[in-house]
Amino acid sequence: MSHFSDPNVRGIYTDLMRCFRDKGHTVYVVNPRERGSAEASGLSEIDGVKILGVRTLKLQKTNVIEKGVGQVLVESQFKAAIRKYLSDIRFDLILYTTPPITFPNLIGSLRKANPGARTYLLLKDIFPQNAVDLGMFSEGSFLYKYFRRKEQKLYRHSDVIGCMSPANVDYVLKHNPDIDPSKVEVNPNSIALVPSRVSQNEREAVLSRYSIPLDKPVLIYGGNLGKPQGIGFLMQCLEANADRNDCHFVVVGAGTELPKLKQWHATRKPTAVSVMNALPKRDYDILVRSCDVGLIFLDHRFTIPNFPSRLLSYLEYRMPVLVATDSCSDMGPIAQQGGFGFWCESNSVDAFNAILEKMLRSDRLTMGEKGFRYLEDHYLVENTYNTIMRHV
Repeated sequence: MSHFSDPNVRGIYTDLMRCFRDKGHTVYVVNPRERGSAEASGLSEIDGVKILGVRTLKLQKTNVIEKGVGQVLVESQFKAAIRKYLSDIRFDLILYTTPPITFPNLIGSLRKANPGARTYLLLKDIFPQNAVDLGMFSEGSFLYKYFRRKEQKLYRHSDVIGCMSPANVDYVLKHNPDIDPSKVEVNPNSIALVPSRVSQNEREAVLSRYSIPLDKPVLIYGGNLGKPQGIGFLMQCLEANADRNDCHFVVVGAGTELPKLKQWHATRKPTAVSVMNALPKRDYDILVRSCDVGLIFLDHRFTIPNFPSRLLSYLEYRMPVLVATDSCSDMGPIAQQGGFGFWCESNSVDAFNAILEKMLRSDRLTMGEKGFRYLEDHYLVENTYNTIMRHV
């Protein structure tokens, strides 16, 4: 569901595409051209990756109604585009993710058209339960039953389901007892490493550009700013630390909750908090490399074990993390066991302040190095590639 026109841009999906390409495979990618984009539907090739862009409604960073309608329509839109542009291609591997959950008929038709092909689901989002957790609709609603049937059908069409963490595997098997456990495995988010050291002069230049203090630890939250991230709790934590003089908070990203954050910032005028719109990927990476601690927040209402991909950039840049999530996610416990972070549940500002104080007193450089080594052992794109190819 990620819109991109350049496979060389960094990201968990583009990194994996390039890995397949560099291993000698022929790679076709189908992705959306959302409403408002100037790009039309069509097939192109860039640096050895063939990209089929498909016109859709807005699927991300939009209101619930358009997002829901877009998720329903996207399957038929993708199916029509594949039939038009790729009907003469025979595939050995059909790789897809959630979101969306609405692709079962598309995957089923691709299986029929490509006998012997393996279907592999990278499960990044457990829908519709996440929508129920956030109060978007109830388990007894028509919408839940409709999407739940789609979810179950997609699982049936998948030869293998790769989950982001052990807690995700346990959740899928517990709530879908008809699934053969042998087809569910851990296959987490992953990236390709890029040299990322930043000199002191570069750090000072970047922080000065964005009016961020140079003489104190900088904690950054970067990425989506939507309901799943529990932005209300993030704002409570920022309010409680708004005028500290021993650290500084930076929030940068985009999403439906960003206006609330900006309004709070404009009204409160906190001295220890900066709020910025999303930056181009290159600029964002430079900013993150110049900070000291990564922040991860998830809404406390979740009953599904989410595992945000923003952890990877923090670990790559040798940053320890503060993780505030629901009790179901295993990201916080993994960070603590790995020695590269501290965790609390995202329903207590006092608990967050406690791990914040602990982080400010800790050896953050050593914790950051532990995080980088954990990334090398678990979250490199070659691991994802090898895990998938064992089944092909």
